[in-house]
Amino acid sequence: MTAIQEAVILMAGEGSRLRGSDTTFLKPFVSVGGRPLISYTLDMLVHAGIKTLSLVVGYESRRMIAQMKPLIPADLSTSFIENREWQKQNGISLLAAADRVARPFLLTMSDHLFDKAIADHLRDSFDSDYLNVAVDRKLDSIFDLDDAMKVQTRGDKITDIGKNLRDYDAIDIGLFVCPLEIFDYLERAKSDSHQSDCSLADGVRSMARDNKVRAVDIGGNWWQDVDTPQMLQHAERHLAQLKQSALRT
Repeated sequence: MTAIQEAVILMAGEGSRLRGSDTTFLKPFVSVGGRPLISYTLDMLVHAGIKTLSLVVGYESRRMIAQMKPLIPADLSTSFIENREWQKQNGISLLAAADRVARPFLLTMSDHLFDKAIADHLRDSFDSDYLNVAVDRKLDSIFDLDDAMKVQTRGDKITDIGKNLRDYDAIDIGLFVCPLEIFDYLERAKSDSHQSDCSLADGVRSMARDNKVRAVDIGGNWWQDVDTPQMLQHAERHLAQLKQSALRT
């Protein structure tokens, strides 16, 4: 199995649901447990053995890059990619990275928190012939299930994806190992759109129709999307509990 050494982080959006009316706010740097949100993702990537990182920026790109640079670990070779169409959906941001990766790569977002064990499991169990999607089957534990990206599976294959799915048995947690083929599917989805736009979910859905998407169950591990003030508070409580548990042991 080829080791995963490349990663892409999508961070081009403006984070409007979390920042509210504060136009100076940059979502990846919101404090969570006393640290910038994005720093947890960087730690996870280093822990997972990532050597080369591409960050796709858009909204307030100059400020975003300036604030990112001091946080990047020395052992990560990092480049920034500007998506000038950042107002479009996140599939366009991923397409901006198409010429920066040369082999299967880890993909995530700048506003998610994960137990490091999830990246280990995904890295160790991916199949390079498929798009590998980390999923959570613990539906009762999902904070704000209405907002979650729902997936329908059959065995270890994903058959459909969407926030409005009526029939689903797992949640996409925003962590993937992608084959280069994902870019072809996104290009097709973009071409099929009247606005030359597409989401990552559009690409996943299209690949799923061709039986090319695997679900990788995260088991009992924890994750959290930080997209609203309520999600931020939930993440803060969880991290505080972890810190208290560590102090007691």
